[in-house]
Parts: sequence; C-alpha cells; structure tokens
Amino acid sequence: MNKVIKIILAALFFLCLFDMPYGFYQLVRFAGMIGFTFFAYQTNEEKKQADTIIFISLALLFQPFFKIALGREIWNLVDIIVGIGLIVSVFWKKKLL
Repeated sequence: MNKVIKIILAALFFLCLFDMPYGFYQLVRFAGMIGFTFFAYQTNEEKKQADTIIFISLALLFQPFFKIALGREIWNLVDIIVGIGLIVSVFWKKKLL
C-alpha cells in the first residue's frame, strides 16, 4: 500500500510541472500533506527518527493552510526532487548489517 501511495504522490508532483488549474495544485497540497503525515506516523511507529523528521518536514512544506511562497521555478524543482525521492524509495532496498 505504501508503494502505491508513493507512486501516486510522485505522479501528482510530476503533473505539477505542467500548466494546471489552481485547484489541482490545492489538491496536490492536501494529498501531499495527508500522505506525508501518514508516512511520518508509520516511520515513527517503526522508530525511524530520521525518516519521521523528513516526512514531517515534507508535510509542513506541502500543507495548504499557510502557503510557502517559493515561486514557480523553485516549486517545480521541489516537485521534481520530492517526486524522484518517492520513486527511488519505492525501489530502494536497505541492506541490513
């Protein structure tokens, strides 16, 4: 289930690179906030503190209530980095020592 959510979020972030209606960007912000909050909760339960901090930070960045004005170009860069990070995390296998 986590993989599906990550792929959907990544697809939404990549779609933000195109000229979309403003409502779409609002939807992506809500979806991102909810998704990253869910992942933060899960990683907190698994005692993965670094991952929890990353997901909380992303949830705060994408939350739609107090918008962070970064400009179109910077938001596009953020969308690309986060989208690629989500796709990589789907296929990344952590080695246990």
